[in-house]
Amino acid sequence: MPKAQDNPRVVPFKTIRARAEKRKGGPKELEKLLPRKPDAKALARLSDDRILAEMTKRVFSAGFAWSVIEAKWAGFEEAFLGFKPTKLTFQPDDYWDDLLKDTRIVRNGAKISSVRENAAFVQGIANEHGSFGKFLTKWPSSDEVGLLDLLAKRGSRLGGNTGQMFLRFVGWDGFVMSQDVVECLRDAGLDIAAEAKSKRDLAKVQAQFNVWAKETGLPYAHLSRICAMSIGENHPP
Repeated sequence: MPKAQDNPRVVPFKTIRARAEKRKGGPKELEKLLPRKPDAKALARLSDDRILAEMTKRVFSAGFAWSVIEAKWAGFEEAFLGFKPTKLTFQPDDYWDDLLKDTRIVRNGAKISSVRENAAFVQGIANEHGSFGKFLTKWPSSDEVGLLDLLAKRGSRLGGNTGQMFLRFVGWDGFVMSQDVVECLRDAGLDIAAEAKSKRDLAKVQAQFNVWAKETGLPYAHLSRICAMSIGENHPP
């Protein structure tokens, strides 16, 4: 886990927040733009089929128009049997082959295969921890980098921003390395690359968010969003 250490070259978060408030019309207007505070109890109650559904939605949305995936989502739910991991892991090869011709979904072979692999991943974690949601609630936000590494290694196509967006959408409290967040961190004085994908850079990002969380008492999701709104053009992730 990255160790949080104050970096005198990085500006305090109050400076970043003040800039975001000015850009968005004041403190009250900024508050309206923040996501709900993450609810650990709600996450612990989230069923494994909803976890797998969100994984699948993020995987299929990566590099694709989100609106298209949303418009076809009812078909995804039907085609993938409600995303029940136990059902999907027992489906024969013929079932998965037939999905390549199923017009209810986006017919991308690699992404379809990822659903099969992620069903086994979710089921395996659930067997170890009671449910995938309960597993997530036990993982500290101060080590998001470690959780992202696990998603990338044990899951399928869950690396990079896809894993980050999956965590955000299921309600786990973490940051998202959007273009604006990286720009904010660099502008604040953190020595990271413009892409910030290396283990070294990610460790620095994690440590800085840990410092800001301690400094402000804010959820990581709020720190991340405020950071994004403080600079740039507020690019989508």
